[in-house]
Amino acid sequence: MKLEDITNDLNLAKMAARESGKLLVKSKTQINERLNTDTKDTKLRADIESENLIKSLLSANSDYPILAEESGSSSKDLGNIFWVVDPLDGTANYHREIPICCVSIGLIHQMNPILGVVYDFNNDDLYSGDKLSKLSKLDENEIHVSNKTKKEDSILITGLPHDSNFSEKSLNSLIKDMQIYQKVRMIGSAAMAACYVASGKAEVYKEKGIYLWDIIAGAAIVESAGGTAKISNQKDNFQVDVVFSNSKF
Repeated sequence: MKLEDITNDLNLAKMAARESGKLLVKSKTQINERLNTDTKDTKLRADIESENLIKSLLSANSDYPILAEESGSSSKDLGNIFWVVDPLDGTANYHREIPICCVSIGLIHQMNPILGVVYDFNNDDLYSGDKLSKLSKLDENEIHVSNKTKKEDSILITGLPHDSNFSEKSLNSLIKDMQIYQKVRMIGSAAMAACYVASGKAEVYKEKGIYLWDIIAGAAIVESAGGTAKISNQKDNFQVDVVFSNSKF
């Protein structure tokens, strides 16, 4: 793959994200239907409908395999380059009318995120970033990470995935880390958290046990905006630990 080829891929991802976002807004009354009974993990008909639309658009215009939240891997061997799709990041927020949710589409090359698109359909805001231009944008305007250099002046965004370790030891460690920062936010969408770091609204997004599809697009956007995106401890089920920051401390 030539890096210059990703321009078309970026435009494809933008188109797929926008079309999916339109579906999630216009058809919400029909697709905001819960499909599972797990008290911790919300799955909606909206997740399925959105993912099917995105996969059909990507498959019609690209030969890359797809790793998606609801359907998993489209190929037994994903190879060196593949799409990573979260059709509705912040499902519980969407279900309960909390307007912090989005569509997230990223592209991985040799396990490195090389482009990402996050569509905040509630606000019609399209975030994007790629390794070719080394720029991140909100719609057509460039965005950059903040210049804050001290944690005590900074905002940390974090979260607790539905299958988090809720032991006293684990929670105490989380609280100790939180106390360093000026403010802490839990917003329920990893992709939106990454975009807030990329656009200087927050300085750090940190979470353990999040899934690859939640964070790949955001990782590309953060890095292209001048920040760092550290992804570690990947498990066979695609769970990872992440620290995205403005790279200033």
